[in-house]
This record gives sequence, C-alpha cells and structure tokens, in this order.
Amino acid sequence: MAKKRKSATKQPGNGKPAKKKSVRRAWTSADVRELKSLARKKVGVAGISKALKRTVGATAVKAHQLGVSLDTRG
Repeated sequence: MAKKRKSATKQPGNGKPAKKKSVRRAWTSADVRELKSLARKKVGVAGISKALKRTVGATAVKAHQLGVSLDTRG
C-alpha cells in the first residue's frame, strides 16, 4: 500500500496565528482598591481595564458586583 501524502493546502489553523489562551486571574484586594480609586477619579472603563490589565467586560462586571459606578458622564 502506498502512503497518503498530506496536502500542503490543508494545514491546521489555516495559516492564522494561534489564539492566545486566556488565563483567569483572581481579583486581589489591591486590584479592587485600584478599581475603586480610578472609578472615583471618573476614569473610563477602558482606562481602568488597561491599568488593571484586564478586559473591559471583566472590569465592568467586577465594578457592578461591587456596586461601583463607572458612569463618567459627570
């Protein structure tokens, strides 16, 4: 029996870069303190999430759980 050759066009992942696997990090008391501090200074959710190195969604959910408003309209 002849061995089957793998086609060069059918590569796993279709040539796209591998997606980074996200690792869940627990919220520390320092993270919560920083979140509250930045929220009091009326920093937007995008700025807070960047400072905490977390996603916008994770930051918004945690703020909601803590009862912290991220409303920056004034």
